[in-house]
Amino acid sequence: MATTTILLREEVENLGGRGDIVKVKAGYARNYLLPRKLAVQATSSNVRQIERERETLMRREETERAAAQGKAGELQNLSLDFERRVGEHGILYGSVTSMDIAEALRERGYEIDRRRISLGEPIKEVGDFTVAVRLHRDVTVDVPVRVMSEGGANTAAPEAATSTQSEPATMDDAPLTAETTET
Repeated sequence: MATTTILLREEVENLGGRGDIVKVKAGYARNYLLPRKLAVQATSSNVRQIERERETLMRREETERAAAQGKAGELQNLSLDFERRVGEHGILYGSVTSMDIAEALRERGYEIDRRRISLGEPIKEVGDFTVAVRLHRDVTVDVPVRVMSEGGANTAAPEAATSTQSEPATMDDAPLTAETTET
């Protein structure tokens, strides 16, 4: 397999960080990394240029980490509540996805990409959950998420209402039928 040496311009998950020189398959570099400007060819002039930029990149990285830690401090005090339609056994008719969580965070003033929300699978039942939000490579915060049934009603309430409707006639109905037969 043909490989090429590239210089990463941005952090690429499972590959490396900014300024790292890595060997990758030529097709991956040519078709994905280079067109998206995530990397450049590791020529001697590019390496020298990146070495000069490395100091600037390190300062920017530290600034981004500090901003992410500040945002993490704010998010730790945040709790997200979702109301959804619920079936008989507390199972949601839909689900709460990372997109829903990102939208709820956006409504509260936090612009976070849904791909940075670590939700193994969508939430499909009522309850309290903890969702990891990755703000930076080194900063992750756990956000509590509560999923409730619509209107905050208990899921047992509809079952109780159906059982009262199937009970036999009450004493109030008896005099009405008796009066109609006497006249």
